[in-house]
Amino acid sequence: MERQAFSIGRHRRELALVLVALLPLAALLAADPIPQDPSYHDFADRRAFFGVPNLLNVASNVLFLVVGVSGLWFSLKNLKAGAAASWGTLFLGTALVFFGSGYYHWAPDNATLVWDRLPMTLAFMGIFVALVSEHVDERLERVLLVPALLAGAASVAWWHYTDDLRPYIWVQGVPLLAIPVVLVAYAGQHTHRSYLLYGLAFYVLAKLAEFYDHELFALTAQAISGHSLKHLLAAFGPLFVLLMLMRRRAVGTS
Repeated sequence: MERQAFSIGRHRRELALVLVALLPLAALLAADPIPQDPSYHDFADRRAFFGVPNLLNVASNVLFLVVGVSGLWFSLKNLKAGAAASWGTLFLGTALVFFGSGYYHWAPDNATLVWDRLPMTLAFMGIFVALVSEHVDERLERVLLVPALLAGAASVAWWHYTDDLRPYIWVQGVPLLAIPVVLVAYAGQHTHRSYLLYGLAFYVLAKLAEFYDHELFALTAQAISGHSLKHLLAAFGPLFVLLMLMRRRAVGTS
């Protein structure tokens, strides 16, 4: 009887993860296509310094490189089991954002935006597969990681060739929705899982800064724009994941 109750509870948790992945996708696909807004490229801070156009939007990506390289080094050196490949993929994508986003902000348009978004899909899908694997079954990483990465890349290709953002919005959103689900529904096997919420909070702040790009540029007397601030805030997301991995211990160990 006890085993049956445990099985039912486990199936409910897994169903919650499946629903959090599939329901947003179904809702997006049922909606009309979402084209790229041309005004997206109209950033507040266009100042050029030292011959570099849009310098602060380009240079503010440097924290992605620092966090990504640090996380990738830690993953390769210290993570030997569990979702090691998925965590490593998250940090590889984070490091590559420095190059992709820097290239995009040097000359913002839809063509260069492809190279900004592709590495982000590595990071999004990496953390999603890591969360699922560590909380459901570690063996799932071998099944899910490659298809998830292909789905991420395909979402960018779909947008590029059809001007429809719906699949890319899903790729970006599903790992963010999965974080609270796994924290609430699953008992942690490791400590410091709250760091995932800290990272999520910084990502939300980053999206708000992006939305208020021009307003924050004016509010700071043109010292820093909302989009440059977005880069700095967003890099704290993977930074908190790295801190979690560095500090966590198996539950029940001292």
